[in-house]
Amino acid sequence: MTRAVTARLDRLLGNMGYGSRREIATLAKAGRIVLDGVALRDADRRIGVTADLARRMTVDGEALDPPPGLVLMLHKPLGVTCSHKEAGPLVYGLLPPRWRRREPAISTVGRLDKATSGLLLLTDDGELLHRIIAPRSRIAKRYRATLARPLEGHEAAAFASGTLVLEGEAAPLLPAAFERVSERVALLTVVEGRYHQVRRMFSAVGNHVTELHREGIGGLALPDDLAAGSYRVLGADELGRVLARGEEAAPG
Repeated sequence: MTRAVTARLDRLLGNMGYGSRREIATLAKAGRIVLDGVALRDADRRIGVTADLARRMTVDGEALDPPPGLVLMLHKPLGVTCSHKEAGPLVYGLLPPRWRRREPAISTVGRLDKATSGLLLLTDDGELLHRIIAPRSRIAKRYRATLARPLEGHEAAAFASGTLVLEGEAAPLLPAAFERVSERVALLTVVEGRYHQVRRMFSAVGNHVTELHREGIGGLALPDDLAAGSYRVLGADELGRVLARGEEAAPG
């Protein structure tokens, strides 16, 4: 039987960015933290940290933020960087300010460069993050690439060969799936995460990527109704679709 996870109210809310322990104690004494319709006036009491806590608790009349174990799906727009420190607009600036004070911190699961848009996952679960990005997981990432020059017909064989070597590297790439969409647009599915991999793959076959958009990770596709710059919490079934493909492809 799995042991229930509990936490002190002040520690839990403090780690979620709601304020210092003193500030949370003040909220509690004022009856502004409510669980299942009952005000929690003792900030040092322990409560169960369950997946449905955000639906059961309010702080100042607003639903609690997602508890630890948060996984987000974000439609990354062009021009923002997957970094905590670099100059210019950052993906974390698309999140509520309080979420940027969470401990453990929310981090991107892998990165998309500034000139690439599309599906990006973020989480505060370090174990899950490493499980997804670990090379042995071989979780597929599907990209739509717009190219500077027309496709020549040899690209699918080159990418599927398992012998293509990128400039400056010695180890060949694992086979990648290619689908021609139009004369200058293609879908490419890779199971590695090398630096600027998709752009460098097309460069290796004599072309240049002018636009790049990530459409899916594992079995999860970016929803059509999630606008650029928007995000939502990932459900357990959706997370399962991300992981299922990787587990099927991982070596035994």
